[in-house]
Amino acid sequence: MEQLVAPPHTPASDRPRPPHLLPHSVEQQVPDAPRRSRRTRRMPAVTVLLAAGALALSACGAGPSAGGNDDGKNNGAAAVNSSDAKIKLPSKDGATDAGINDVSVKVTGGKLTEVKLTEADSGKVVAGAISSDGASWKPGVQLERGTKYRIVAKAKDAKGRAATENASFFTVSSANSFIGSYTPDNGKTVGVGMPVSFKFDKAITNKKDVQSHITVTSSSGQKVVGHWFGTQRLDFRPEDYWKAGSKVTMKIDLDGVKGGQGITGVQSKTVSFAIGRSQVSTVDMNTQTMTVKRDGKTLKNVPISGGSPENPTYNGQMVISEKLEQTRMDGSTVGFDKQNTYDIPDVPHAMRLSDSGTFLHGNYWGSPSIFGNSGTSHGCVGLQDNQGGGGDTPGKWFFNESLIGDVVVVKNSDEQTIKPDNGLNGWNLSWTDWQAGSAA
Repeated sequence: MEQLVAPPHTPASDRPRPPHLLPHSVEQQVPDAPRRSRRTRRMPAVTVLLAAGALALSACGAGPSAGGNDDGKNNGAAAVNSSDAKIKLPSKDGATDAGINDVSVKVTGGKLTEVKLTEADSGKVVAGAISSDGASWKPGVQLERGTKYRIVAKAKDAKGRAATENASFFTVSSANSFIGSYTPDNGKTVGVGMPVSFKFDKAITNKKDVQSHITVTSSSGQKVVGHWFGTQRLDFRPEDYWKAGSKVTMKIDLDGVKGGQGITGVQSKTVSFAIGRSQVSTVDMNTQTMTVKRDGKTLKNVPISGGSPENPTYNGQMVISEKLEQTRMDGSTVGFDKQNTYDIPDVPHAMRLSDSGTFLHGNYWGSPSIFGNSGTSHGCVGLQDNQGGGGDTPGKWFFNESLIGDVVVVKNSDEQTIKPDNGLNGWNLSWTDWQAGSAA
């Protein structure tokens, strides 16, 4: 049976970015004054002194009136008495494309005493904390996209001299940023065939920089390479299936990375997942049997009913990408006409093998005699089961014994090999072809 494919998750829309207000210029052009005669007038000395005194009082810059104690050295009190604490803010004042993750404040030559980050419109304070050594501050939450923030940071050096920095900036807007939905999730245990797969919400043209800021490593030491499918999908896998029992770590460092004209990444995260035992199941369409092997040893031979001669099942290596205790399958959603379609509201123990609707699932409506003997489905692989999923059935057994990321290999079908981007099925590309799709 086949089912309508749900669109990949994309982040919800964020608030639109308010227009950035640029400071008006205060510079004015003074028209040329009329020429005077070259005769000069002598000014009384006292007048000159008074004028000079007024100029000194009104001037900006160093001096006792600017703060600090003037010790008279080097003719520059500001240079001598300024704080050694140098504060580095996460964004320049007036920035319109600030990241939403890397917003830490840092200081050298002193310690931070106070940092206040607020949403400019609402005045809401963003919670954060200064590190124990006083050298940095980080917010406790991720910032919103397309939002104006104000930040004020204060510090003191070893002599108690204060320093302050402040800025206003806009975070990158939803329209001008990109984000990637990825699988698997952090902390999951998956099968040996599970690739790391990113789906970006916007087309990526700067593929090299984006790929180079996503690193995937395995505790097994296997070499991991990325492969682009078009401009919005990037998958990572080793040459062979992951080693059972290994740990895979993915580091996403896309915050501030340019993905193309006018779009900037906003993700910064480290994700890890575990590889479970090795389970690879082989479906032979000639015998209508599935052989389930775990860690290289045969666990069970299960009778199946594959695709009919009119609707054969794809050949190739397919990865279980989703498990559903029960689901509706409607053939009209994947292109079957009214005469050949189906609509079953309660298909039990369904495991997705492709984006186009190929499943390995329980079948309670077929005669028991079809399993192990004939292909009757619209392209799926069916296992004998009960309506409602109860009882001790082959469908329930295989569902309970399977992990997302397990591999199902179909052979001897009259259909073509499944395309590598139809589901998580990049294993159908040779290692040479896989590496050729890398931009790094």
